[in-house]
Amino acid sequence: METNRQKKVSNIFQEELSEIFRKEALELYPGKLLTVTDVNVSPDLSIAKIYISIFPNTDKETIIKQIKEKAPQYRSMIAKTAAKTMRITPELLFYLDTTLDEIEKIDKALKGEGNNPIL
Repeated sequence: METNRQKKVSNIFQEELSEIFRKEALELYPGKLLTVTDVNVSPDLSIAKIYISIFPNTDKETIIKQIKEKAPQYRSMIAKTAAKTMRITPELLFYLDTTLDEIEKIDKALKGEGNNPIL
């Protein structure tokens, strides 16, 4: 169960990272939409797991790899903006959110397309 503090930190991180990725996507990934879908912060506030959705799905592995490499930069950006609310900025761990892929698979299966073993 998340504490109020964890929820507050998660919301702050989601807002800040969404804005950072919105600006970066225009420059580094034209034609791509990067969305921070969820942020989970550990109870001791030392680790933040950030889930990112990338649309369209092309080159998503290379984009998430680049984001993971730039994690220390994102951490310092957040530390500057969230300095008033936090003493220590958590370590950022980025993950690819595959929810859209799963929805697409289910949609194709319901339409009778793709690898549907039942049909």
